[in-house]
Amino acid sequence: MSEEKLGFVGKQVKDIYGTYIGRAVGIITQNDGEIEAVGVDCGSGGLKQLPYEQLVIQGEYVFFIPRWRLDAQRLLRQKSLTLKRIKALQDILSENDSMKEDAELVYIKYEKKLHELDETGKQVNDKLNTRLSELDLEVKNITAVLFDAKLQFRSNEMKEETYQQVKVQTDELIEHINNERAEIGNVKEKLTTQTLENTVTTSSNSSSSTLATPPTLEEAEEKQTEQAPNQPAEVVSVVQVSAASSEEKEEEDDVPT
Repeated sequence: MSEEKLGFVGKQVKDIYGTYIGRAVGIITQNDGEIEAVGVDCGSGGLKQLPYEQLVIQGEYVFFIPRWRLDAQRLLRQKSLTLKRIKALQDILSENDSMKEDAELVYIKYEKKLHELDETGKQVNDKLNTRLSELDLEVKNITAVLFDAKLQFRSNEMKEETYQQVKVQTDELIEHINNERAEIGNVKEKLTTQTLENTVTTSSNSSSSTLATPPTLEEAEEKQTEQAPNQPAEVVSVVQVSAASSEEKEEEDDVPT
């Protein structure tokens, strides 16, 4: 086993928005020696096993990537490729081409693939809505802690210095939550606008005018990173590269060529 993989042990684990999760204490391997999960000491939360594919080492920290983020990125890439190929097939079918009959057969396959991706999109959207509900509950709990601290401060049970520390910590947690909310919002909007009609319109605009095309998920994330200084920018870039490289082959297998 490489030293890089063993490098998880002893490092602090955070999510990609900066929230502390725990400390990596060990790794769980499969029969062939490949890492399956990393054991993380979450304090009173106990020892949790976080999937290896959702973790990335960045400097002195290990960052945890939400499952919804990986699923959404995979779906957006697969659907984008499928829509582009359907558009290309439509162009071929509209021409008097010797390959028209072959194109019709392939077109049916891609339509079926698009339908499957639409169904997957509904499932991903449900996961995103569930996560938003969880974040709303977390905000309520954090706000309750802050309010109780303020009550203790006003009743002279807590020093102002202690209250200010509580406020700084709770504000930071809420900022992390708002960063995740913003990213989920970007993904939901992209899923909504990623249609064949928009693909055709985008292609027409790009070839006949200078109008800007809609931003990609990666561009939106880069913009969001600039607006959120507490979010580790380097980690986001590493996550995008690692996710893309690990799923590139999967797309080629899923989508018939």
